[in-house]
Amino acid sequence: MIAVTAALIGFFAFVIMRVTTPQMTTLFTDLSVEDSSGIIKDLERQGIQFEIRNEGSIIMVPKDKVTRLRMKLAEGGLPKGGGVGYEVFDKSDALGTTSFVQNINHLRALEGELARTIRAIDRIQAARVHLVLPERPLFAREAPEPSASIVVRVRGSLEAQQIRAIRHLVASAVNGLKPQRVSIVDEAGQLLADGAATDPEQVVGDERRTAFEKRMRKQVEDIVSSVVGSGRARVQLSADFDFNKVTQTSDKFDPEGRVLRSSQTREEQSMTADNNGQVTVNNELPGNQQNNGAAAKDQSKKTEETNNYEISRTTKTEVTEAGRVNRISVAVLVDGIYTKNDKGELAYQDRTKEQLDRIATLVRSAIGFDQKRGDQVEVVNLRFADAPSTAPIGEPGGFLGMLQFTKDDVMYFVELGVMMLLGLVVLFLVIRPLVKRILASDDVAAAISGVLAGPAASEEAAPAAGQQLLPSGAASAIDVATIQGQVHAQSVHRVGELAERNPNETVAIIRQWLTEPAK
Repeated sequence: MIAVTAALIGFFAFVIMRVTTPQMTTLFTDLSVEDSSGIIKDLERQGIQFEIRNEGSIIMVPKDKVTRLRMKLAEGGLPKGGGVGYEVFDKSDALGTTSFVQNINHLRALEGELARTIRAIDRIQAARVHLVLPERPLFAREAPEPSASIVVRVRGSLEAQQIRAIRHLVASAVNGLKPQRVSIVDEAGQLLADGAATDPEQVVGDERRTAFEKRMRKQVEDIVSSVVGSGRARVQLSADFDFNKVTQTSDKFDPEGRVLRSSQTREEQSMTADNNGQVTVNNELPGNQQNNGAAAKDQSKKTEETNNYEISRTTKTEVTEAGRVNRISVAVLVDGIYTKNDKGELAYQDRTKEQLDRIATLVRSAIGFDQKRGDQVEVVNLRFADAPSTAPIGEPGGFLGMLQFTKDDVMYFVELGVMMLLGLVVLFLVIRPLVKRILASDDVAAAISGVLAGPAASEEAAPAAGQQLLPSGAASAIDVATIQGQVHAQSVHRVGELAERNPNETVAIIRQWLTEPAK
């Protein structure tokens, strides 16, 4: 009894302590050893209960204090993220430090700050940055280019756009660093981005094609799903892009559209006399007048006109940027129609050609179909392997919709239920049999005492009853004797059964009778 009582007390004490213990939740995860030790010291100084899991990388605190603790620790600069940032320059013993140490500290601070910034990106759990900033050698015309190496631990996989963003982020933070000189490796040793000088236009082109296909595919899925139902259509879209940049210049002259630019007119007039070829002194004297008859004269006149015209000219320069869509191919697979038959089962039925043509028309309008470009659209109706569920699951509304339990709340209620169930099991399987056994022992002792005392009482009562019944007649006396014999037989039989079932109690009662003084 003492052992059972101690066990029950310990069990109920465990249940009470477990129920009254505050619910613990995660304060921080993926902590380094330095950050974990600093946070634990601060929690011990504040006297707050905490738990350590996963070798110190996870710290659990009471759920009602997690928000205040995060703000309090953030005020003290915890967690630091496992790296040294610009706080390395907060020390006051910088006087007398050499330039070499200052350069090393600056490099450490820059690497730590970049690692913290990269960890802020989604899907990245941890990051480490290595920078190579070579100094320009003496008497050298060109300085070596800096480079960077980044190791990241991710959840899942990174997209090409995220990798490109990390490279540009690091390149923009370091003077003289080019994005092509940044290498990125994940925790599995997979090379996400090499430090080679790849063509950035090609990378941009691939991202542009992928984004275009994703956007067009979503548009087609939305418009088709609104007709056939959610999840009853599959769309595959492929786009052919031309990333060649073309510059074309053309000149066009219009002879009908001319304009007079300049005009020049020139006139010449000359006159000569015929003297028969005689040359005399008289002819050469000034003022010589000869009227020896009319001499023959030769007169000439020349007019020259020059007009300059401007002919209409059109110069056209066309620049076709890279990323033209040459062709779009779309394949749409739609499920049929499901109806219930007389037995209540789902029956499949193919869609009509008219419905498929209408769906194809909608798809052509959604992608901007151009037949001259060679676009192709195929809509096929086939039965899917999985049939739609007959009873769709909807979100709970009303009072149930207001009960938004989290995973921690559910686990807490489950734990309380298990504790209550264990308490009921102990109550009905341990305590209840013990109580019944104690009460049964008292009843057995009282019954044995009453049975053993019964024959003597009946013998004492029998003569009195016989004395009362004798005057009534012999028949009544015989009946009384018979009844008394049956009572004696039943009493003896009952005493024997009780003695067989409880021999220890019977022996104790007999010993008690033997020790009692005779009356």
